[in-house]
Amino acid sequence: MRNDAQCVIIGGGAMGVGLLYHLAHEGWTDALLIEKGELTSGSTWHAAGLVPHFIGSLNMAKVHAYGAELYTKLEAETGMATGWHGCGAIRLAVNHEQAEWYRYVQGVLDQIGIESHLIGHDDIRQKAPLMESIDDVVLGFWTPADGWSDPTGSTNAMATGARQLGAEIARHTLVTGVSQLADGRWRVTTDKGEVTCDHVVNAAGHYAPQVGAMSGIDVPIVSMIHQYLITEPLDAMKACEVEMPVIRDPRSSCYYRREIDSLLIGPYETRDSITYGLEGIDWNLHFHLTSPDLDQLAPWLEVSAERFPVFAEAGIKQVVSGPITHTPDGGYLMGPAAGHHNYWFCAGASIGITQGPGAGKYLAQWMVHGQTEINVREMDPRRFGPWSDLQYTIDKSVDEYHEMYQVRMPGEYRSAGRPLKRTPIAERLDTLGAQWQDVWGWERPRYYGAPEEYSWRRSNAHDIVGAECRGVRDRVGIADLTAFAKFAVSGPNAETLLERLSANRLPMRQGGIRLVHMLTELGGIECEMTVTRMDSDRFYLNSAIAGTTHDRDWLEQHVLPDEDVTIEDWTDQMGILAVTGPRARDVLGACTDADLANEAWPWLTCQQVTVAGVSSTALRVSYVGELGWEIHHPIDEMPQLYDALVAAGEPHGMVHFGSSAMNVLRLEKAYKAWGGELTTEITPIEARLERFVDLESGRDFLGRDATLARREAGGPDGTKLDMVLIYCEVDATDSDCRGNEPCYDPSGDGGLCMGVTTSGTWGHTVGRSLAFAYVDPAFEAPGSQFEVTLFGERHTATVLAEAAHDPANERVRA
Repeated sequence: MRNDAQCVIIGGGAMGVGLLYHLAHEGWTDALLIEKGELTSGSTWHAAGLVPHFIGSLNMAKVHAYGAELYTKLEAETGMATGWHGCGAIRLAVNHEQAEWYRYVQGVLDQIGIESHLIGHDDIRQKAPLMESIDDVVLGFWTPADGWSDPTGSTNAMATGARQLGAEIARHTLVTGVSQLADGRWRVTTDKGEVTCDHVVNAAGHYAPQVGAMSGIDVPIVSMIHQYLITEPLDAMKACEVEMPVIRDPRSSCYYRREIDSLLIGPYETRDSITYGLEGIDWNLHFHLTSPDLDQLAPWLEVSAERFPVFAEAGIKQVVSGPITHTPDGGYLMGPAAGHHNYWFCAGASIGITQGPGAGKYLAQWMVHGQTEINVREMDPRRFGPWSDLQYTIDKSVDEYHEMYQVRMPGEYRSAGRPLKRTPIAERLDTLGAQWQDVWGWERPRYYGAPEEYSWRRSNAHDIVGAECRGVRDRVGIADLTAFAKFAVSGPNAETLLERLSANRLPMRQGGIRLVHMLTELGGIECEMTVTRMDSDRFYLNSAIAGTTHDRDWLEQHVLPDEDVTIEDWTDQMGILAVTGPRARDVLGACTDADLANEAWPWLTCQQVTVAGVSSTALRVSYVGELGWEIHHPIDEMPQLYDALVAAGEPHGMVHFGSSAMNVLRLEKAYKAWGGELTTEITPIEARLERFVDLESGRDFLGRDATLARREAGGPDGTKLDMVLIYCEVDATDSDCRGNEPCYDPSGDGGLCMGVTTSGTWGHTVGRSLAFAYVDPAFEAPGSQFEVTLFGERHTATVLAEAAHDPANERVRA
């Protein structure tokens, strides 16, 4: 085993080996994978090996599609068989809501060229003749390219490919310590010596929390006991000339596939599931299984016997019971560890055979190039924060396990693990009917009124949110915006740091506010922040709450060794109340002696003021496109401030509004959102952010050269770009775009998929269904029309020249 490497990967399952393979293909052949036993000897080897394409996330669909593609090609590259069975799959819908979701997912898969069909009873019976009882089935989602692979064979094929390129694997080597050296490199200690490396990757599967603890890192992963059984050989299965597709059934919460001439059944219990290894897992376990417990599975196996009568009479040959990793949101951890430079995760997948190749591919891109070709925000480990402690991780992960085959409805925020962080006025908002969502550990109001009756179409919340929107536009509204990230950046070199990172110029005058974007070296949009200059060497930064640790890392890791900069996270200590709307000046004026006139306090400026006796930092900004102020204040004084503002607003008909109305209002104003419209796989050129990028002054900033190159490559009119962001209205009926809907060129036979929506909603105060979408530049001109698919139906979208509401910014400047 070498003692120095560019990268050390800890863990030899599908995730770790998938990363090693792709790092080698990216040219990082000086990579070492360390495995305490044999490859796959943790949880990979006992997986059922299923490889589905069905998933509601566009970027995760790309991950899944890549895995299936690679498994069909590895043998030709490496000479090692993967055991791929391209038998297809059918996912059953047993109610209307599931059928609606499947139509949405079909649109997602259409964008990446994955064939799928919604099929009826006759087709289901023809493809899966042993499944007889389907009277409750609404439809089936048939994906011909699905299948399953041998977990051990597939992983070893990737390992062979990595070795052939020069990467190294050290088996039977136990990692006992991981520490960062003074020069920023990492020392990995094993029972066979030490290795020093530039990058270290925790790919240790259900040992990932224990490996993380070696470096003081909490890892939000819990292992769940998952069991599947294999019947004795069945004559009926032998008689099937074509391999049965993998079946997934929400009613029984089971998957089914053929195993030679037997039936394999894998239930995900919807209650009373069992966690594993919470106190730590013995390092000496290899190819370990837990004791089977068929009684645990009985309720779901009874339904299986109805679906497959042949199972009711079958003997059971084998029960496989072992731990599988889960995270609080069901997604794996792929990316940097918060606060630890060049410490990465590639762990936590509950379907690692499917996701290992794609996770490895995109993490390798991230490590080597600094960004990826897809949006990886939902995979970034920093989507969890210090609030995601062990109990939260258990509660959420168990709930995710229970819901494995159930549909998560729009607007549904499940109660498991909640609440964690509530602002001091939460009980007051409860009395107004606040309906809450959990965002990065915080409880944030979605809207105020009756609980939502969830629907893929417009729900009962639609009109309630509409009333909030009209209240803000016509009168004035108040919102609790505490759930935003807040940073103080100060010191002699604070301005130098921010100038180097910001594509836009910083505000020059004290109290000035600017919207800035921070780019990767390749020009991808990494961060979006509002920067306020408090003094010559003090700045106050705000960004999306989901980016809290991500944005802090970006700032801290770009401070040069000789720079004197202090970065403080004020997120938890500062509350934010927004007062916005035509009468906002009247409301705020009743609570402060400050001069609120336009001449004294113009748009995009900040002042230190006292409001209702509370010393506050007030920013004249509004994410909803109205006259308004955000009042940033000590969070423990929030009740006093809130009560005074509510009392002052009562004569003016002030409404409370939540995040749902805010999303509507920002779309009416054509404001773009980080993580939706603005992501790392595109530059400001495609996002049409040129007015926020200082390319003409000659000032250097990170990503400037790449952005200039992209502008030049796109041509003078941008027609040579692959895609551009447009703003449009859609001739919707009872549903609106949500994001990830496919866009089509309507010319030709059936139309060519040429774009994707990023967000959308009904604009209550403008009477239009609005959306953002990335499309072919040929459709960028105002008035251009294309088609968007909503639940299997085509709708016409028309590109708008300007914001649907107040395009001249007269109201925010009022």
